[in-house]
Amino acid sequence: MFSLNNIFKIVAFLEGVSYILLLFIATPIKYLAHDPQYVKLLGMPHGILFILYVVLAFMLKPEFNWNNKQFRGVLLASIIPFGTFFIEKKYLKTSN
Repeated sequence: MFSLNNIFKIVAFLEGVSYILLLFIATPIKYLAHDPQYVKLLGMPHGILFILYVVLAFMLKPEFNWNNKQFRGVLLASIIPFGTFFIEKKYLKTSN
């Protein structure tokens, strides 16, 4: 039911959503409206999700047989907007 693969998919999705909200909503509000409240609100959950994403990627590397190039791509996706969504479609689509 809740395999490590499914947990990784959920964390990847939530990390991607939190990153997009932080970059495209909270940060512009901070600088344009001079209101850092939203960055403070989203920053900690995003940081936790980012760390979980990286730790789970390390744990799943042997299971998915990612070579070093693929693994670097999975890790790099966590710092590129919409990257985790791409990884979910490309590398996690066959897992249940």
